[in-house]
Amino acid sequence: MGLSGKLVSQIDIKSDGDVFHEIFRERPHHISDMSPAHIQNCDLHDGQWGTVGSVIYFNYTHDGKERVAKEIIEAIDEENKSVTFKVIEGDLMELYKTFKVIVHVDTTGEDNLVTWTLEYEKLNEDVPDPHTLMEFCLKVTKDIESHHLTANA
Repeated sequence: MGLSGKLVSQIDIKSDGDVFHEIFRERPHHISDMSPAHIQNCDLHDGQWGTVGSVIYFNYTHDGKERVAKEIIEAIDEENKSVTFKVIEGDLMELYKTFKVIVHVDTTGEDNLVTWTLEYEKLNEDVPDPHTLMEFCLKVTKDIESHHLTANA
């Protein structure tokens, strides 16, 4: 297998897909309130919330370890409700040459489908594919969904 890879996973949510997209687009700093077991903090390092080119710094817990990631918002697609983050510093860069996280929401009537895409290039063949990070993304999605369903109940 080559060093480049891509993982894609989809999950249905019962909460509002537009709100979910808005959180990742311009309010990622609120995620730590919705998923505190997974994301402890999110700070704006440079730029403005919700704008391409802004740099965001995440403190998170993955595989039982406290980790950090500095990410740049590479793209925001309002029409397709997707946000692309490119990791530029942090723990993932010890394993991967490049790492992108794309979160996309499809809303059709009452149905909301969140698609997570992880695109990466490993530093070497010994680096595992980021399956546990995909599980992490899905858990955060469910935490955000639960937070909004509880808040709107």
